[in-house]
Amino acid sequence: MAPNDADEAKILDQWTHKLTQALQILDLKLDQELVLELARKSADSVTHAAAPITAFLVGYAAALEAGTGSAGSKAASTASITKAADVAFRLCEDALQQEHPHPEPGAKGWTHSAQ
Repeated sequence: MAPNDADEAKILDQWTHKLTQALQILDLKLDQELVLELARKSADSVTHAAAPITAFLVGYAAALEAGTGSAGSKAASTASITKAADVAFRLCEDALQQEHPHPEPGAKGWTHSAQ
């Protein structure tokens, strides 16, 4: 029997808590809906395997922009996550609008930042 949405949400919450504790990211308030939506959009607009890659890269880009450890504030972290997610969502929309949904690297995004 497959778990229902409430069971799945509970399992995901438990897993997120366990993983953040193990990674010693003790004060993280993860926006699971944002991450899941990012994964869904990238899987639908590019390819299924784009989901985890997109989620990882958005998190990585956000961490680079916000700073690490005590160098970054929660406000800076939230803003950088929003910015990185917005870039990924725009690329997904662009991919859906193209005949061949494979976005060009650097076509949009943070190309001006020389990352």
